[in-house]
Amino acid sequence: MPNKPLPFPHPITLAVDIGGTGMKVMALDARGNPLTERLREPTPKPATPTSMLAVLDNLRKEMPKCDRVSVGFPGVIKQGKTMTAANLDPAWLGFSLKNTLEKKWKLPVHLANDAAVQGYGAISGRGVELVLTLGTGLGSALFTDGHLCAGLELGHHPWQKGRTYEDYLGRRGLKKYGKKRWNRLLAIAIEQTAKTFNWDKLYLGGGNAKEINFKLPLYVSTISNEDGLFGGVALWRYQATQT
Repeated sequence: MPNKPLPFPHPITLAVDIGGTGMKVMALDARGNPLTERLREPTPKPATPTSMLAVLDNLRKEMPKCDRVSVGFPGVIKQGKTMTAANLDPAWLGFSLKNTLEKKWKLPVHLANDAAVQGYGAISGRGVELVLTLGTGLGSALFTDGHLCAGLELGHHPWQKGRTYEDYLGRRGLKKYGKKRWNRLLAIAIEQTAKTFNWDKLYLGGGNAKEINFKLPLYVSTISNEDGLFGGVALWRYQATQT
């Protein structure tokens, strides 16, 4: 029954994953184990703060009573504000999402880039680790010994012929170039990021990771799309040691 306390280890985290295509929520216990099914609703159009927060309010009503909230958002996050939102409405630019949710839901909120939250759910915490999420756009998060290098937006970095990584590897690129060429471009991007960041491990996530059809190099692996929710507990753990 929605909002009824559950007999599981506290704190219980409401994990929220905001995407350009879908919005997902799940309740997690203190160990990061799921307490509920993942609920998903399409991202509304236009994807304004008002319309998307209304969807989140409805999803939250279907969840048990939680102690805190973790949110992954597809853009750069600074001081609880959404500084970029390339695949959402421009009204998100500079929006105080953390404070807004804390006031609406009366719960403490941690907010981070969605690729960062997915990374928190997957990384080992050793060495240089890069996360790329292949979805509506191209999300990215870079970690050094478990510490997030905040603000990285590799997807919007110029890459080939005046176009960005996201132009080629986001959903638009997959539709425009087709799966075969998209996979070739991804293989080139993997090699390029290895030279740029000297990562020890690369994780590929997002909804379009399922379209990968070539053998990945050593130290490159795919991760579950649900790590974007499972990373919600890890987000609290890591941010507590880095703030």
